[in-house]
Amino acid sequence: MKPEGPFGDHLGYYSLTHDFPVLKVKKVYAKENAIWPFTVVGRPPQEDSQFGALIHEITGKAIEQEIPGLKAVNAVDAAGVHPLLLAVGSERYTPYNLTKYPQELLTIANHILGTGQMSLAKYIFICDDENSPNVNDEKEYFMHFLERVNWQRDLHFQTKTTIDTLDYSGDGLNEGSKVVIAAAGEIKRTLSDSLPNINLPTGFSNPKLVSNGNLVLEGKGEMEDLVTSLENQNLDGIALITLVDDSAFTSKNFSNWLWVTFTRSNPANDIYGLNSKYINKHFSCTIPIIDARIKPHHASILER
Repeated sequence: MKPEGPFGDHLGYYSLTHDFPVLKVKKVYAKENAIWPFTVVGRPPQEDSQFGALIHEITGKAIEQEIPGLKAVNAVDAAGVHPLLLAVGSERYTPYNLTKYPQELLTIANHILGTGQMSLAKYIFICDDENSPNVNDEKEYFMHFLERVNWQRDLHFQTKTTIDTLDYSGDGLNEGSKVVIAAAGEIKRTLSDSLPNINLPTGFSNPKLVSNGNLVLEGKGEMEDLVTSLENQNLDGIALITLVDDSAFTSKNFSNWLWVTFTRSNPANDIYGLNSKYINKHFSCTIPIIDARIKPHHASILER
């Protein structure tokens, strides 16, 4: 059956076995010595930053109608949009419990991972809406989150799954992992505003604070040596450690930390932990270490 309408035969024909049009290409033309268009993936702001900002503006409160219990969401542009998503949700499953812990937040996070472009998120941080931070102020959000997260309970991995095509941190094209980190309830720690007095093993140096309780280190040493050394030291007030190639650059501002940490790490491969253990296949630790160093399989850095 041939299609009706103004396009006639120019677009093709309807298959006898399918109800959708099939495109038949007859010729492809190219200009001699043409300047070919191409795209590059580099640090924001890029053209997709504008699309991201527009989407946030258009959707607004509509997201709450789409995903019950989700109050706010931010696909963080500074981290390349898809690698990092911050969210705030309601924790209403057991209102009679005096102590809150993530339950409904995990349901919301799973809904996020099944919804449109948000399904591409590699790291999802979600906290409850009690005294919730501004989801669009990344530094404020992380300080709030790190005060409340329980690393022995709140890390939830998905392995052998898909990630964004333009994310080169995984094992292959579109191949990688995801992690949901959900925190709820009361403050569990006071974040330190000064560097701890620590002795680093050979191959590691230059500790810096990105924000309260958020420590970065640099080095080319073995992760096992770093973990063993730090497990025997006092790290009170430290809630997260990131291992990078250049801690001075990474700690210079919060945007640098967001870009380095979440574009250069594949959660299941690159999250380690102090005093780590597995209980019923659930990974737990006292303080996680994200290995955000550049790996051999990563794409080269794009420099302007």
